[in-house]
Amino acid sequence: MPIITFVLCDQMLATGTTLPIEMLRAAESAALGQNRRVERLQIQTAAVARQPVATRAGFNIAPDLSLPEVSHSDMIYLPALWRNPRPLLRRHPQILDWLRMHYENGATISAVGTGVCLLAEAGLLDDKPATTHWHYFDQFQRDYPLVQLKRQYFITQAANLYCAASVNALADLTVHFIQRLYNRPIASHVERHFSHEIRRPYEETGYFEGHTNHHPDEDIVQAQIWLQDNYGKEVKLSEVAERFDMSVRTFNRRFKSATGKSPLQYLQEVRIETAKDLLKTSNLSINEIAFKVGYQDMGHFTGLFKKLMTTTPSEYRTTVRAKLFSAN
Repeated sequence: MPIITFVLCDQMLATGTTLPIEMLRAAESAALGQNRRVERLQIQTAAVARQPVATRAGFNIAPDLSLPEVSHSDMIYLPALWRNPRPLLRRHPQILDWLRMHYENGATISAVGTGVCLLAEAGLLDDKPATTHWHYFDQFQRDYPLVQLKRQYFITQAANLYCAASVNALADLTVHFIQRLYNRPIASHVERHFSHEIRRPYEETGYFEGHTNHHPDEDIVQAQIWLQDNYGKEVKLSEVAERFDMSVRTFNRRFKSATGKSPLQYLQEVRIETAKDLLKTSNLSINEIAFKVGYQDMGHFTGLFKKLMTTTPSEYRTTVRAKLFSAN
């Protein structure tokens, strides 16, 4: 059962939370209409404390949980904040530790508008692409010079971190998440019901690491997304091929034709990119990182890392940490 946590903060814009919840519930309803055995989404709200949170709209939202009570989340939504986010960051620095912990545990995290500052303040966006509300561009760039601000994009993605410039962009991003949770027909169903206008495709409005969707083979796009979502598990490519109704030979051929690399090479790259980020941003041991990205054999992980990066994991950590802490 996917667990989706919506973080609530004082003076948040309610639509940045209520709209994606309504869209996700519509997707769940449509999926259950097709198959009653589909797993239900576990959607929960959480705040610093179990006390009603005042929204910019003038009404309060009572959270289901406090942040410390959230033991696991597959996906986290950070809210849109009204104008200057710095007072919130000063009052509640514990949010940042909470975000780092869940990021290390593999959660997909999205933020909208100036809520992106929560990710930036936590250091999770250093050397990564991001966007935010246009009104805050200049201040954001001054406050977070290590972040690669993409002013021309409404959505950015770096591994499992997503930024949306506005609530409308967040709606497009939620359609993308629904496609990952269910399938394209369910996502299209929700998009039609929530957006009457013809919108530009998600892929055309965003900046994405890895360029997953920049080829026309939809089955292989879905296979790439599945590998991105499951890199930490034991992956048997024969079972992945079967999942997408292909023989292993056909799967390998189509994957290589679409992406220029084999499924195994792609999976290895996803795992190593995730490991690189954890080496830079977390205090997990190298053994723990190897396990989190899907490798039980420490020697195999180290050998593969050195083959792809021409340095060992420990040497890489030393180098990037030196750059990180000498940046100022």
